[in-house]
Amino acid sequence: MTLQELYERIDGDYTQATNVLRMDKLIDKHIRRLPNNGVVDKLIAAADTMDATSLFESAHAIKGVCGNLGLVKLAAAASEISEEFRPGNPRNFTDDEVKAKIAGISELYEKTKAEINNYEASL
Repeated sequence: MTLQELYERIDGDYTQATNVLRMDKLIDKHIRRLPNNGVVDKLIAAADTMDATSLFESAHAIKGVCGNLGLVKLAAAASEISEEFRPGNPRNFTDDEVKAKIAGISELYEKTKAEINNYEASL
């Protein structure tokens, strides 16, 4: 499987990743690190306690990493949580809505992670 094929399978934006990271070698390096990043686990743990600071920091980190990698759906979903808990912003979602959105992020992340693992196994 090529990087481009991986990006098609994960519904990512390979062009965006190329614009940010410039070389397939760097895209490959960073996309393969994503499954072990742990930041989504931190977001899920933060949702259990609804710790606003942890929710913001975790979601903001996911948004940045995924944005740089061209994982636009994950980045957009994380951005929504990040903005919900950005200091000074009013809350727009109930706790249950936030938890449902984080469950969606987790599901999308797991699918993305599985395809990255498939990609790595094909090398």
